Amino acid sequence: MTTEGNGAEGDVIRTLAIDIGGTGIKAMVLDNYGHPLDDRIKEATPHPAPPEPVIKIIKKLAEKHRPYDRVSVGFPGVVRNGITLDAPNLDDAWEGFDLQSKLTELLEAPTRVANDADVQGFGAITGKGVELVLTLGTGLGSALFVEGILFPNLELAHHPFRGKKKTYEDLLGKAALEKDGRKKWQKRLEFALKTLQKTFNCDKIHIGGGNASKVTRNALPENVRIVSNVAGLLGGIALWNDLHDTDCRRVPPVPADRAHRPIDESA
Repeated sequence: MTTEGNGAEGDVIRTLAIDIGGTGIKAMVLDNYGHPLDDRIKEATPHPAPPEPVIKIIKKLAEKHRPYDRVSVGFPGVVRNGITLDAPNLDDAWEGFDLQSKLTELLEAPTRVANDADVQGFGAITGKGVELVLTLGTGLGSALFVEGILFPNLELAHHPFRGKKKTYEDLLGKAALEKDGRKKWQKRLEFALKTLQKTFNCDKIHIGGGNASKVTRNALPENVRIVSNVAGLLGGIALWNDLHDTDCRRVPPVPADRAHRPIDESA
């Protein structure tokens, strides 16, 4: 068993970052500053995806990334104190599941769990002004930061969109993209960005997730950036800052040249 603060290589504390998605589960080891120490590995998310088979894959990925001293996990749903409250794109069995305690025991390392869009935001934001993060994947994730402080569990995905009975996730998730086509989906995204800009007066909007590569970039406002899916792993380092246990977390900004790199199409 490794111990938090006792790095496997001298003073380096190795953080195993895990990103759980609706279609894939990814992992990578980071150094003290959030720089990758090895290559990202990805496994397909099982279907159905209740806790047991998902945790089995996480353990498999962890074994491939040893040694590590601690673990950060981005989870696609609301998380409070390491307990998952829902997971609309995984399984109802996640409601009230103590994922943090389970992984701490199973992986034999201190573990912290947060919403995946929040973690992606930590890997993408500049830490200046009002920044909104949207992740386009199986569903739609969202996170809001003001001067680098996270306001957690925003969950825009389930808010009404365009005055209809549909939600943001209904009209911008993977199912809508596949059903209605890229052109119509893009127009909806552009409308959503205009609406959210008026709502939050954003200085920057960061778009990530597996379907960010489907976005037509030249149609986006100047303050909107596409970020690599790797930000969902790089942001894991922020879960270990000194203010981790507060509801609003201030984090040191991740250098932009690491977050705003070309999209990895295999993500």
